[in-house]
Amino acid sequence: MSKLGNIGARLYRGEVGYDFIGKRKIWYGISILITITAIVGLAVRGLNMGIEFSGGAVFTTPKTSVSAAEAEHKAEAAAEGHQATVQKLGNGGLRIQISELDTQQSVPVQEALAKDLDVPVKDINTQLVGPSWGEEIANKAWLGLGIFMILVVIYLAIAFEWRMALAALIALIHDLTITVGVYALVGFEVTPGTVIGLLTILGYSLYDTVVVFDSLKEASKDIGKQTRFTYSELANRSINSTLVRSINTTVVALLPVAGLLFVGGGVLGAGMLNDISLALFVGLAAGAYSSIFIATPLVADFKERDPAMKALAKRVRAKRAAAAAKADAPEQQETAQGAGDEDVPQDAEGDEDAAGSMVGQRNQPASRSRGRGRPSGKRR
Repeated sequence: MSKLGNIGARLYRGEVGYDFIGKRKIWYGISILITITAIVGLAVRGLNMGIEFSGGAVFTTPKTSVSAAEAEHKAEAAAEGHQATVQKLGNGGLRIQISELDTQQSVPVQEALAKDLDVPVKDINTQLVGPSWGEEIANKAWLGLGIFMILVVIYLAIAFEWRMALAALIALIHDLTITVGVYALVGFEVTPGTVIGLLTILGYSLYDTVVVFDSLKEASKDIGKQTRFTYSELANRSINSTLVRSINTTVVALLPVAGLLFVGGGVLGAGMLNDISLALFVGLAAGAYSSIFIATPLVADFKERDPAMKALAKRVRAKRAAAAAKADAPEQQETAQGAGDEDVPQDAEGDEDAAGSMVGQRNQPASRSRGRGRPSGKRR
């Protein structure tokens, strides 16, 4: 068996483990810091909305020697101040997006780009997107997200309990906030591919959370009938028993996504692959983190407020205190006996001397009195 497999087996059996629940305040602090950073980035920089949401035109050119930065400058000059985003494609061409550009403005912009880039006008492909279409996509995305959240809460409340449903909902919001904040900080364009990626990561995040919750549900069955573990300790054992599985699942899922993000998007300039892969990469990492460090510790916090769990924790502490006192009692007794054995010979010897002298003192008067009282001869 490999070393990792051996560790996983020992974690599953509870022979080794890390105290995730005991250090939950550290994880809460880290998550709060990351979330605040994401919210600040979102508020300051905002999201770079694609033309699918803001409306505009997309011009795709054939292979050209003009750089992306130079093409962006020329596109903004041709569009008279409209914001342009230029991306170098794998075939050497350019994908030029100009926001808030209508149909009448697109024709002269196409002609100006053809002249500046030294390519034929007919070879430039033009695609126009109206803002109403993007607004419809955004509304449907929000509707799908809301329906998904509601169904998740209902399912977890029925399959497990409302505390787990609430913790999973908080973890999902945590993952979405971090992913959207990273988009704002990095400046990647938000496209329909981004929306698809965001909806996809919710399923991955929920999967890891449900795996840990299922293990916790099985471990905490009839928890009130035992006094060995508190609920938090059983929750910690559940995290450790599924830790290797969560790590393996996350790594296997992240490897192809990283290939899309760094190879497909960074090297090949693969357009929409950037939008989908960044959302998946950040969301998968955040989901694995939240299922271990956020969702389960939150469930433990919620459950420990229950009077039954408080009573159980009190009984567990009392039993452990009694066991510790019982274990210390023989040691104290052996220590006392050892000290007594060292003192007894001296005390016994002194007692024997004192007893002997007292017996001698008693016997001497008795013998003298018997000697004086004895008649020297027979009385006639």
